Amino acid sequence: MTDLEKAEKLREKADVSFAEAKEALDKSGGDLLDALIYLEEQGKATVPAGGGFFSGADTPVETEKSSKSSTENESDKHSGETFSTMMKKLGRFLIKMFNKGNSNYLEARKGDEHLFSCPVTVLVLLLIFFFWVTVPLLVISAFCGFQYRFSGKDLGKDSVNKVMDDASNAVDEVKKSFAESADKAADKKEKKSKEKEKISEDEDE
Repeated sequence: MTDLEKAEKLREKADVSFAEAKEALDKSGGDLLDALIYLEEQGKATVPAGGGFFSGADTPVETEKSSKSSTENESDKHSGETFSTMMKKLGRFLIKMFNKGNSNYLEARKGDEHLFSCPVTVLVLLLIFFFWVTVPLLVISAFCGFQYRFSGKDLGKDSVNKVMDDASNAVDEVKKSFAESADKAADKKEKKSKEKEKISEDEDE
C-alpha cells in the first residue's frame, strides 16, 4: 500500500483531513494503527464506540479492563452466595438435629421401675461439656443395676436398643465375674483359716 493510499484510508477511518492523516503517518513511521492512535491522542480522530484507543484486537483496552473488573465482581458475588448457602444448610442441619434430639430420650430403669427420661440433646451436651463426669456416672450406675434404653421415633428402634441390651449384658457378665472371683478369694481365705486352726489343734495335742 502506497503512502497516498494509507493517508486516504486513515482519513476515512479517523474522519480527518488529508494533511492531518499525512502528518500522523509521518509521526508513526507509516504505520496505520500507530497513526490512528496518534490522532486519538491528539483529539483529532473519532473515538471508537467501545471507548479507548485502537489496538490490534477487536475489543478496546478500556473495554477489556471493564470486562475483567465485571468478572472479578461476579466471582466475589458468587463466593458470597456460596458461603451464605453453606451457612443456611448448616443452620438447617443443626435445627434438624436439635429437633431430633428433643424428640428422642434416654430412659433409665432398675428392674421394672422407671427412674427417669433424659432428652438426647441434654445427654449430648453433658457428654461434650462434662465428659469425665458423665461417663463414669453412667458406668457406675450400670454396675449398680441401672439399665438404659432409647425411646423415640429415631432412636427407639430394636437395632439401637439391642446395642444397649448387649452393653447391659456385658456389665452383668463383668459383675458376675467379679462376684465369682470374690467368692473364690473368700473360700480360699476360709480354707487357709481352717487349715491354720487344724494345725494349731494338732500342735496342742
